[in-house]
Amino acid sequence: MRKLIVAVLASVLASVPSLVLALGVLGTTPALADSPHFVYANVTSVTQNSVTVAFKEAGLDNSLNSVTISVSGQAQCVNPGGNQPQAANKQSFSTSGVFGVSNGNATGSETVVADLQPKCSPPMTVQWSGLKVTDETTSDSVSIPGTFTG
Repeated sequence: MRKLIVAVLASVLASVPSLVLALGVLGTTPALADSPHFVYANVTSVTQNSVTVAFKEAGLDNSLNSVTISVSGQAQCVNPGGNQPQAANKQSFSTSGVFGVSNGNATGSETVVADLQPKCSPPMTVQWSGLKVTDETTSDSVSIPGTFTG
């Protein structure tokens, strides 16, 4: 009988490290999300001299209260035939803003305004291309393909 008790005690004691390890793994706090990526970045409006982009970024670290998001792109004048008459009418523009983070997500929109010199007067229109949304806080970015005319 004594051998049986010793064998049972030895078995229980041998499983204690495994039990402690299992409880330790189960008892840890969940890891914070830290794989930022844009869920979407879309052009929502184009006017004669501006473009508005809406975005959602996910996978942000929950310790972040806010992120700085910038939108950049090139604007140029085009005539009704689709030609760009002056190289000087193609310029880069950008804007940035601070957006709150909630549950690892940041959403918002930003409007980039082109102040082309010389001015782009009708019948000429402003054409946007090379649009890029960048999270300056995490260095995450996404390009928006295509050209957009207001």
